[in-house]
Amino acid sequence: MICPKCKVPMMVVEYDEVELDYCTECSGTWFDRGELMLLFAGIDTDAHGLRPEQISSLPEAKTSEAQRKCPICHHKMRKLLVGPDKSVLIDACPDGHGLWFDDGETVALAQQVADAEEEAPREVLRFMGTVFHKRATPVDKEGEQE
Repeated sequence: MICPKCKVPMMVVEYDEVELDYCTECSGTWFDRGELMLLFAGIDTDAHGLRPEQISSLPEAKTSEAQRKCPICHHKMRKLLVGPDKSVLIDACPDGHGLWFDDGETVALAQQVADAEEEAPREVLRFMGTVFHKRATPVDKEGEQE
């Protein structure tokens, strides 16, 4: 798959049977439809608006960020604000093929979900921190670095 941001081939990263496409140039991540829910298995994705149908029904965000094209169908993706705080800007294929997260957006979403959950997804945060955003360090509920 070709990165929708920098147009280079992406590598496949597998975590707990979820295969994500990751760009080693820009650190962006492509989630095929439903993969975000698989990554957050065990978390109340309904409560956080992370089900594919919830995400696809969000209004488009106003931003000056460059438009990206879906790496599958090549249609312009929609800019959406997701997460419990509706502050993580992502790109979503209008045909439902998947979601694009720029560098740091995946970790930001995971941190928001962790902050909103009684049982924070520690393993997911560690995985994202080490693979998707090497500078990120998972933080526990009290704000201490692990």
